[in-house]
Amino acid sequence: MNRLALITGATSGIGRAYAERLAADSYDLVIVGRRKERLDEFAEAHPDVDVRVVAADLSTGAGIDAVAGICATEPLTMLVNNAGVAHYMPLADLPADKAAELVNVKVLAPTMLTRAVVAGMRERGAGTIVNMAGMIAFSGPAPHSQMPSRVVYAGTLAYLVAMSQTLSAELAGTGVNVQVVCPGVVATEFHERQGLDLSMVPRMSAEDVVTASLRGLELGETVCAPGVADAGLLDAIFQADLAAFGAQSPELAPRYRVSG
Repeated sequence: MNRLALITGATSGIGRAYAERLAADSYDLVIVGRRKERLDEFAEAHPDVDVRVVAADLSTGAGIDAVAGICATEPLTMLVNNAGVAHYMPLADLPADKAAELVNVKVLAPTMLTRAVVAGMRERGAGTIVNMAGMIAFSGPAPHSQMPSRVVYAGTLAYLVAMSQTLSAELAGTGVNVQVVCPGVVATEFHERQGLDLSMVPRMSAEDVVTASLRGLELGETVCAPGVADAGLLDAIFQADLAAFGAQSPELAPRYRVSG
């Protein structure tokens, strides 16, 4: 049986780079995106592999259900939850429809697609789930002056990190691997679609992000940060998380007690 990967957000950028790399590695593909003409163009350019084109909008329930149905019924070797949208703006200014789009694409869709695929992978004893987040997932403590307005976006990426880590632990020993990828600024159309000009900002290529992801899987990394040279920094974050988690008590912490 040929290896089969489903990639969301495959029309450009990181998703397209995953599709190119996996096609070159003889994977058959299910490529998902909103712009069917780009998906068709990719399929036509790769006649040596089986490419199924799925035009779906993952900000909608219908789009999520359609792709989740494929995840539940096809013997996927790899699922790449890459589709993304940002909508950088202060929360008070963020229109409700844009907030819902962001949560649907970056939280609901990855959750439901992963839920749909994981049972089959577990039964087959093999599979890989890759969730695309970003280093903004770790930016919560940063002052506003250092980061763009990004409340909902940062929250969705942090969710993907926590979901991937807990799912990886849940699936330990099953043969199913889970990874969350946290790149910094990447040279794609992503920011242009948000109306941001980052042409003067040093940016990683989408191809390098994919290289880091695939190598990270070989290294057994659950959290892959392509631009962070010192992996010990990530380990320190996660050890601090566990230390805080383990330090909880049923007793009220002294700093919250009101004296006489």
